[in-house]
Amino acid sequence: MPITSLPELAIRPARQGDAQAIAAIYAWHVANGTATFDTEAPDVGAWAEKLADFAARGFPFLVAERGEGVIAYAYAARFRDRAAYAHTCEDSIYVSHEARGGGIGSLLLSTLIAAARASGFEQMIAVVGGGEPASVALHAKCGFVHAGRMRNVGKKFGRLLDTVYMQRDLRED
Repeated sequence: MPITSLPELAIRPARQGDAQAIAAIYAWHVANGTATFDTEAPDVGAWAEKLADFAARGFPFLVAERGEGVIAYAYAARFRDRAAYAHTCEDSIYVSHEARGGGIGSLLLSTLIAAARASGFEQMIAVVGGGEPASVALHAKCGFVHAGRMRNVGKKFGRLLDTVYMQRDLRED
């Protein structure tokens, strides 16, 4: 997969050495946000295992890097394990809190869409925890459409939270 870049930013496939940075980005979101319903962040070892599993399965796992530091990551994996879902993936994207709002998410998600398509996926589902407006807007900007909302299905920080489902047909440009 070619490296996609903007000034000072490169997007590339994730490597085992990125596990620490990925763990730190996600841990911040677990502790401070509602985009994930996790309440305990996986450790570096769990992320290293996930990276190895994705590599073995041929699923795309990308990082955005500025200088020598990983500042965002995104991946796509099968939406469900049942055979009928083999061509449908779910995306996950997280940008470090210091780098949010700079357009990194749009470039990273667009690159992930292309990588998922190249991996044989035909549909991509976004499961937006907390119905986070920034995530909904990012996905809409990248061609996702609203597919549904589950109300009050999560509880974090003493709040009941919705989950928004969005969908992108990868067979279309």
